[in-house]
Amino acid sequence: MYPFNHRLARVGPLAGLLATLAPLPVLACATCGCTLSADAAMGYSASAGWRLSVEYDYLNQDQLRSGTGAVPGVPDGHELEHDTLNRYLTVGLDFSPSPRWGFDLRVPYVLRTHSTYGGYDSTQPLPALSNARSASLGDLKFIVSYQGLLPTHNLGLQLGLKLPTGQYGTAIHFYDGPGAGTPLDASLQPGTGSLDVIVGAYYYQAISQDFDAFANGQFQAAVQHRLDQPGNDFRPGNAATVSAGLRYEAYPRWVPQLQVNLSHKDADQGALADAPDTAGTVAYLSPGLTAQLRPGLDVYGFVQVPVYSNLVGYQLFPHWTASVGASYAF
Repeated sequence: MYPFNHRLARVGPLAGLLATLAPLPVLACATCGCTLSADAAMGYSASAGWRLSVEYDYLNQDQLRSGTGAVPGVPDGHELEHDTLNRYLTVGLDFSPSPRWGFDLRVPYVLRTHSTYGGYDSTQPLPALSNARSASLGDLKFIVSYQGLLPTHNLGLQLGLKLPTGQYGTAIHFYDGPGAGTPLDASLQPGTGSLDVIVGAYYYQAISQDFDAFANGQFQAAVQHRLDQPGNDFRPGNAATVSAGLRYEAYPRWVPQLQVNLSHKDADQGALADAPDTAGTVAYLSPGLTAQLRPGLDVYGFVQVPVYSNLVGYQLFPHWTASVGASYAF
């Protein structure tokens, strides 16, 4: 029995969801964000030192769903959204002064396009689409991890903050269509305008000569809101993610992996929130591969396939998501 992939150093104490950790996306389909555990993708480690990482997440929400299935439309008077395309580029810097402690900074850049028909009226032809786009810094995350509870350092606890560094509230507007000049939904802005507390834990263990198993979880809740922007009455819903999976370690330079990612999000709150359409529970099956290109340089790629969703209200949902990343130890 050997420790969980010490030959592949970690990306950081917390990177996905979850893990996100491109930020746990807060979208009009706020339940549907990327939940991949990037730490598990690379393999946790008790090694000390510095690590620089980059991750790209692609999430195209183009399917309208309610409850546990797809729906053809929405009731009269309800907003009929068309699609939301999210792309996240996240740079991470991780420092572990000792096998017990880790400090992780995540800086996301959010690229998002969104289109909607606005309020639906079955007695009228569909109006032209209103379109919005943004490309800017998102909300930074700083996570501290401690894995000194066990002599094997394979159980870790995490505590961190999400900072309100991204544009929020009514910063981004529709640029064309009937809604041109009106603000984009607060849940679709690059940031939430809130200071969030993050708590989490992870555990990993070799279960045979060739297989390692892991499990991790994270909870995020807003505790303070920026009110310096007039009318910025918005609080993102609390979010929880849990991931578990297996890594096949027979060939250390090429490590296939399978994750199961679960996520639950409460409804957003406040005058700017779309509370009836931002809560739910989703589950993904996520196969992927991690490769060591040379000592210290590792890459990974994953596809997430949704296997279950129970969404409150009417939300846009992806058919699949994809994540690729790389990290360099120095």
